Amino acid sequence: MEVPPMSGMNRTAPSDQERDQGGPVVAMLGTGTMGDAMARNIAAAGLGVRAWNRNRAAAEPLAAVGAAVCDTSAEACRGADVVVTALANEKVVADVMDQAHEGLGGHTVWVQTCTVSPDGSRRLAEQATRLNVDYVEAPLLGTKEPAVAGTLTILAASPQQEARQEVRPVLEAVGTRTVWLDEVGQPSSLKLAYNAWVLATVEGIAESLTLADALGVDPRLVIDVLDGSGLNSSYVQSKGPKMIDDDLDTPSFPLEAAAKDAGLITDTARAAGLHLGIAEVVRERLRLAADDGLGRADVAATYRMSRQAAS
Repeated sequence: MEVPPMSGMNRTAPSDQERDQGGPVVAMLGTGTMGDAMARNIAAAGLGVRAWNRNRAAAEPLAAVGAAVCDTSAEACRGADVVVTALANEKVVADVMDQAHEGLGGHTVWVQTCTVSPDGSRRLAEQATRLNVDYVEAPLLGTKEPAVAGTLTILAASPQQEARQEVRPVLEAVGTRTVWLDEVGQPSSLKLAYNAWVLATVEGIAESLTLADALGVDPRLVIDVLDGSGLNSSYVQSKGPKMIDDDLDTPSFPLEAAAKDAGLITDTARAAGLHLGIAEVVRERLRLAADDGLGRADVAATYRMSRQAAS
């Protein structure tokens, strides 16, 4: 539930202290797992931060790192040079930016980090034009741990070349690599292709462990023999033990977010005339897991569905 503004405590434009920190003042709209981590790293880089979340309580901890916690998205954006959206989906992003329009200035750059479809990103770019702000499409590669460490990879594109320089300090604060592409929509396309591999890997680990267990072999041996092989990956070594130990309650990549991405992947592929077999199966497994109440668990919870399917 959105917390109503508190009388007499609203912030307006950035304070002198925020401006004196140097660099752009950044409005962070959405302070969930990714938004909170990015806001902290932006503040640690010496940039002024103004934070908003629909549930104000989720943004309050950012006051401890010097962020101005605001009651509305428009208030957070007022006087900000860069606005970063770290929200759930395209519709939420569009709605929040429409609500923020009164706080947007003529030289504001909007950095949109949510995973959306390529067409969705182009629609948001059109919205940016209507709002008279520059647009940077910037989906993120990485989950909670690299977000906290500031080691994300950012896939980026912008129709305004000058916006690249404006957002450079922000992107450098949250990531270690920015890959610039030529056109809006391309970063989201690349992000979906990347996530197709991530989800196929998670499902592959789950099915390998399920098969080993069904055949009477300790599933931990699968993780062990993969370690050091050409097929090993950090995902194998992190998600595999979580699946075996059923350690799924502290998500680095929530299953409901993975299910959303799987839907974007398959819908976008279908629109391109493709039928992705693995992605379609993963989408169904994630849907079943979400329906089973596992939406807020880690994506590794797909292992539970693999075990059910095997039984």
